[in-house]
Amino acid sequence: MEQLSAQRRVYDRGVRCLLYLCAGITCALLVFLIGYIFYRGLGNISWELLTTKTSYLNDTIGILPNLLNTLYIIVVSMVIVLPLGVGAAIYLTEYASNRKMVAAIEFAAETLTGIPSIIFGLVGMLFFIQMMGLQAGILAGGLTLVIMILPTIIRTTQESLKTVPQSYREGALALGAGKWHTVRTVVLPNAVDGIVTGCILAVGRIVGESAALLFTAGFGLELNNFIASLESSSATLTVALYVYANERGETGVAFAIAAILMLVVFFINFAATMAGKN
Repeated sequence: MEQLSAQRRVYDRGVRCLLYLCAGITCALLVFLIGYIFYRGLGNISWELLTTKTSYLNDTIGILPNLLNTLYIIVVSMVIVLPLGVGAAIYLTEYASNRKMVAAIEFAAETLTGIPSIIFGLVGMLFFIQMMGLQAGILAGGLTLVIMILPTIIRTTQESLKTVPQSYREGALALGAGKWHTVRTVVLPNAVDGIVTGCILAVGRIVGESAALLFTAGFGLELNNFIASLESSSATLTVALYVYANERGETGVAFAIAAILMLVVFFINFAATMAGKN
């Protein structure tokens, strides 16, 4: 019996050491990757890079168009997806009575989250560009991203609505409030933190997406205004990273863009953490 107990202690210690080793290797690789990106990228970030556009005549490289395109596509995607996602979540949580339909929609949303982004890019190119006749640009790319992040918005909003105590709804109804008035004035204000967190996470996916935008938003590096960029080839930061790294061999610029993206991701994660705590 004592021998079996000693073997079990040795086994537990071995497994614990193996887990610590794996966790240490993972953390070390992450720190090395982030540190290497910042080491190679921060030194190449300059004011000229951030405030100008690429010009062969002036022999300059700038990512201002890509920064603006990233902002444009965030605005287009969120303006479209927020009413759809939040509205669908409210209906599924507060109004839908057919449990089988709700389960089928939730299963479809979960399935969509697991589809590779390149598939969304191909579908977006076939549907929005070839079938609907849109030009490759911010609008086609934004509509494609709407399909990608819609399940995230729906599921996070649903979970936030479910955390609101049922007694809040019953109390509002007992005071004579209607169903929609209860949802609008009682349920949504108490679930807004979770909804905001889901929106921030969706923005993070938009910022980091490249595969889907290669086929729908295009590779254009020209500086366009918001209206012109909707129907003209416009590369976001991640697409520009791919172009400069693989097509033009500008590794310094590629690392600079990667460092900027890392800083943006850190800011988004920090904002999501603060929203979750509040």
